[in-house]
Amino acid sequence: MKIINIGGVPEHFNLAWYLTLKNGEYKREGINLRWKDFFGGTGAMNKALRDGEIDMAVILTEGIIKDIIEGNPSKIIQTFVQSPLIWGIHVAKDSPYKTIEDLKGTKAAISRYGSGSHLMAYINAENNDWDLDKDLNFEVIRNLDGAVDGLTEGKADYFMWEKFTTKPLVDSGVFRRIDESPTPWPCFVIAVNEAFLKDNESDVKTILDIINTTTLDFKSIPSIDATISNRYDQKLEDVQEWLALTEWSQEVIDKKTIALVQHKLLDLGIISKQVDYEDLVHKI
Repeated sequence: MKIINIGGVPEHFNLAWYLTLKNGEYKREGINLRWKDFFGGTGAMNKALRDGEIDMAVILTEGIIKDIIEGNPSKIIQTFVQSPLIWGIHVAKDSPYKTIEDLKGTKAAISRYGSGSHLMAYINAENNDWDLDKDLNFEVIRNLDGAVDGLTEGKADYFMWEKFTTKPLVDSGVFRRIDESPTPWPCFVIAVNEAFLKDNESDVKTILDIINTTTLDFKSIPSIDATISNRYDQKLEDVQEWLALTEWSQEVIDKKTIALVQHKLLDLGIISKQVDYEDLVHKI
């Protein structure tokens, strides 16, 4: 049985992977798919793809595009979640900051440089006409637990993370969410290490066929809202709102989206050049 290692964030977006693994669907096709949770998010997964720690990743679109341009030997093979990611902008409960304008020039907590929380801080700054050189400062906090400590202890002033994942922290009074910022493109893609893909494309296609069958009818799974609520410690009404907003994809990411992301990242100074669609995407 072939061992294939895949990584993703331990969030509700990836429940379909858990369900297909639990049902033994990959093993029935001769694939021992091993899932690894990455609490550090996109930056940690990019490193794991580069180092060969994982073969595949379910990863933020903008984060993997940036890292491939910078030398990550991987390719995007499919869009996984078509809808935007809604980033909540959070401060500590006792923070004096009340509005986005209050945060101008303060310090953003980020999981690591090159992560989604890092890149979205730039997009948020541009959306609010901040000076990208003067008004952005960063404190690396590694993960969500680090953000709780960092904001509570005053090491950083605000933190951007997926709205529904952080909602329990808002409900319990650890964070206050003062605004939100959706990504201007589909949020998650599936990426594969290029050398691994070259030798195992048929197995990767089998994995895609299985996960796509599940995501196609994901919202129709009986009591899926209750399952997500219990597994991820979220209120049922929040899960139902999230399900209404979220659309999965079974398609290859298109040229228009790749061009949009690259243009925005170049405009923000996050990448130094744009590359061809074929340098980023592999169609299976």
